[in-house]
Amino acid sequence: MDKNTLAGYIDHTLLKPTASLEEIFKLCDEALEHHFCSVCIAPYFVEAAAKRLENSDVKVCTVIGFPLGYQLTTLKIDEIKRALNLGVNEIDAVVNVSAVKSGDWDWVEQEIASIATTASIKDLTSKIIFETCYLTEAEVIKLCELCTQAGVNYVKTSTGFGSAGATVEMVKLMKAHIGKKMKVKASGGIRTYEDAMKMIEAGAERLGASAGVSILSGIK
Repeated sequence: MDKNTLAGYIDHTLLKPTASLEEIFKLCDEALEHHFCSVCIAPYFVEAAAKRLENSDVKVCTVIGFPLGYQLTTLKIDEIKRALNLGVNEIDAVVNVSAVKSGDWDWVEQEIASIATTASIKDLTSKIIFETCYLTEAEVIKLCELCTQAGVNYVKTSTGFGSAGATVEMVKLMKAHIGKKMKVKASGGIRTYEDAMKMIEAGAERLGASAGVSILSGIK
């Protein structure tokens, strides 16, 4: 796979709590240089990044309910709407893991549907983050079914803040249980070209990585 093709898979990510505006601008400039699909950043930086990337093909992605996901649904929806007003193109929303572990599937279903509907009305690409390291296989499959039903664009493995990130096995499991129009985003622990290719070969069609430049440098 050549650099431009692989770069198109990557959401160039900076979500560390100590990130500065200067670092976000550097992230944006790297995304422009290498033609990454998007930059994935905190809501606080969306407006600045949107201006930096104006008139380019690089999308602005932000996180919603990050990183724990246990905010009320109304707050997540408000986050999405406010991010939209600041220039966001894509949202990565963390599922309510606490609701999943409590077996409150009605809550989870309604939340995912609300996020998907809000995103689709505003023409935003929606990704739901599962945080798979905390879930059973049955819970992951159930979430895939709910996301398919709601019309989510992507299911995503991890925030990168959990106890573990993406695995080949989990990407394959998620890919096997989503609708044909949906895609998988692998995120968490993807640091090398070899890591990236393993995820793509397993079925991932988007990669979340803070090591995007390093990943591209691994192409021989």
